[in-house]
Amino acid sequence: MEQIFARTLLAGFETAPAIPEDKVIRFVTTDSREAGPGCVFVAFPGETFDGHDFAAKALEQGAEYVVLNHPVEGVPEEKTILCPDSYQAMMRMGANYRAQYSPKVIGVTGSVGKTTTKEFCAAVFESFGSTVKTEGNQNNELGLPRTLFQIGPETEYAVVEMGMSHAGEIERLSRCAKPAAGIITCIGVSHIENLGSRENICRAKLEICAGLPEGAPLVLNHDDEYLRNAELPAHVQPVWYSLSSGAADVSASAIRQEADGMSFLVDDQENGCFMVHIPALGRHNVANALAAYCAATRLGLPARQVIQALKNFQQTGMRQRVVEHRGVKVIEDCYNANPDSMRAALEMFREYPCARRYALLGDMLELGEISRAEHEELGRLAAASGLDALVTYGEQAQRTAVTAAAKGLRTVYAHNYEEAAEALVRQVQPGDAVLVKASRGMALEKALAVFYARLDECSQ
Repeated sequence: MEQIFARTLLAGFETAPAIPEDKVIRFVTTDSREAGPGCVFVAFPGETFDGHDFAAKALEQGAEYVVLNHPVEGVPEEKTILCPDSYQAMMRMGANYRAQYSPKVIGVTGSVGKTTTKEFCAAVFESFGSTVKTEGNQNNELGLPRTLFQIGPETEYAVVEMGMSHAGEIERLSRCAKPAAGIITCIGVSHIENLGSRENICRAKLEICAGLPEGAPLVLNHDDEYLRNAELPAHVQPVWYSLSSGAADVSASAIRQEADGMSFLVDDQENGCFMVHIPALGRHNVANALAAYCAATRLGLPARQVIQALKNFQQTGMRQRVVEHRGVKVIEDCYNANPDSMRAALEMFREYPCARRYALLGDMLELGEISRAEHEELGRLAAASGLDALVTYGEQAQRTAVTAAAKGLRTVYAHNYEEAAEALVRQVQPGDAVLVKASRGMALEKALAVFYARLDECSQ
């Protein structure tokens, strides 16, 4: 974060003390242990700890101001900024800070693929200038301001991911970040228990338009029927990409999966045709790369250089990370899962070059009333995906196992991480591959740790 006048950063708060003109802020923190001279401490109430209990300590350590939801005994009024919602406070400061600079911001949202698309965008824009991007899962009303605080006078581009669980959240994120271009990857069923239908999810994702200026490119997946049929605001310029339709502005054809990624032909109605290779597996990643390409070229970057920059993409965290251990290739995809991403992963894995294919699949969380049907459908998909055997873990994944077994797939339902790992170890041999995927809350990396250890033991 660059130094900023306190009056500028804290503008717009209804309840605030008189702030000296020359007072400056050097950083914002929500952790009282980090508080010090030149900082604003924001107190967040929590189930285990309440940040308000540490406000006085933050001031003792040198904090210039504390942002509180309510007055706190022992905290002087002249140091207190009152705001009923700590997230709202972070968003207000994030917007105030972002307004001091003029990078081209790219906002990325969607039910599936937004993090990977963000990484493709970052790989491209980093080739053209200093770029800030969302790190990890910092895509909400706390994380997005933290990303904006990384912008400085040298920043030319910022790629910000926008997540949501309820209507209205994307609009607030977009108005805060003020993107020059927006991307919506697809409309899935994540958080459908909160929003009720995919039509409502689509409307919520389209809230990204609230922060886009007149004529801004809005990059949309033409293969998604909900986006294709959506009513778009008149002030944005839609840019459609597709893996199946030549009617889109940008389309991919001759898609081929290789050992180290995907090769395909890009047909851009504005810029011509290009052969492309990306270091990521699966047709879904071709779509993610196309979205990044569309955003970059419609913001004025040269197509050929954008195509070259896509090669700089790197997977992050536990997203489709390929690890070879004792001759067995493991695709670690434990970061997240929903019906669309599970389907895409199985389609990719079916074409993956190996001797035999095994999968460890866990629960897809936050599906609400459709959870049972979607886990049973996953079992049918797994049975039709060329797997040699399936291992499942999780209460809902038991339905996946039952359905897959009924379709003739050799299946093991594991009650814990050790059973899951052991079931795989008993079957895999060098040259085989294993796909491991579930929602983050299932923590399948713990099963992987046991699996790798048991492979080591068996090899001794």
